[in-house]
Amino acid sequence: MRQKTTLSGQIWVKLGVIFFIALIISIYSYFPVQVEMIYSNGLYPAIGTTLRIFTRWIPFSIGDVLYIWAAVSLCISLVKMVLRVLRKQFSRERWVHWLLGFAGKVCWVYVIFKLLWGLNYNRLGIEYQLKLTKNACTKEEVLQLADILIDSMNACRKRIADTALPVQPIDTIFRKAFRSYQNLSLQYDFLNYRNRSVKRSLFTPVADYLNFTGYYNPFTGEAQVRTDVPSILLPYVTCHEMAHQLGYANESEANFVGYLAAVSSKDVFFRYSVYLDLFSYTQGEEIRLFLLGKENNFHSFDSIMKHNRAALDTLVKKDRKEIRAFFLKRNNKFSPAVSSLYDQYLKLNKQKEGINSYNEVVAWLISYRKKYGLL
Repeated sequence: MRQKTTLSGQIWVKLGVIFFIALIISIYSYFPVQVEMIYSNGLYPAIGTTLRIFTRWIPFSIGDVLYIWAAVSLCISLVKMVLRVLRKQFSRERWVHWLLGFAGKVCWVYVIFKLLWGLNYNRLGIEYQLKLTKNACTKEEVLQLADILIDSMNACRKRIADTALPVQPIDTIFRKAFRSYQNLSLQYDFLNYRNRSVKRSLFTPVADYLNFTGYYNPFTGEAQVRTDVPSILLPYVTCHEMAHQLGYANESEANFVGYLAAVSSKDVFFRYSVYLDLFSYTQGEEIRLFLLGKENNFHSFDSIMKHNRAALDTLVKKDRKEIRAFFLKRNNKFSPAVSSLYDQYLKLNKQKEGINSYNEVVAWLISYRKKYGLL
């Protein structure tokens, strides 16, 4: 009897301690100035660099192996629990201990996640660092941005001689993305990226169902990239994930920092990659403003789409069509459920628009152009 009481007491104490730590971290996250100064610009760069130093030498994704191990362990634990319930071996005391143990593990995951990277969701971020103001975009600003991106895409595509886009080796893309950040750091020293740790995702064979092109593992500091997508997408995807490694957790900020890196590259393939993606976001914003908004003006929307199609270079239209065909061919019923879960995850982490947060890069581009006259 005494042993059981002591054991239960130990569980309560352990849970109380880790819950208290989690509570302190949660309270701290409500002070973005302190998060920016102490964590994002103080502790995190050392944490991120250290993680990348340990993982960069390993040719495969340690983070993916960790996820697989966690999933297998969870399944085994659930099976064991079900078997015990069926055999009536799960007493009330066992239930309490199991629930307390599970709660403790959840708190530990939360604490580790927040300390290793997750507090970056609560920082001031690129808005503070570049002194930008992200306001609601006007229709005229979005239309102007679309025209600028069309001109940039056309100019880049004309510098790529072949009708078919070249396929660059994935390792070459990773190296060029690293050099892009080195170029960018000459202008913005806070975007200095060291100790490259970007890996091929082990989950590429099931990427259609998990609905990703890349992701960051906060527990190992690795960036993972899906490798079966059209090669032209990979430069911007890689730069985006490397932005997460630098501590930009917000998806729109990672998109914007990835843009800054990609356009700093001397490789026209990289610049074409980022302009293609940003134009898709901008055209999506045009759809939202003219077709899905209060105005709901189909005639204006149709006129804008016709203008865009007429302005795009023939080869640019061909490339965009091939990219759309790639993803349309892989549509399935499972990926929307995964997207919905990720949408809720983003909303829980200070991104009110959820999965639509990626589109907010349009506002960052317009703000950056207003302040610095660059794009």
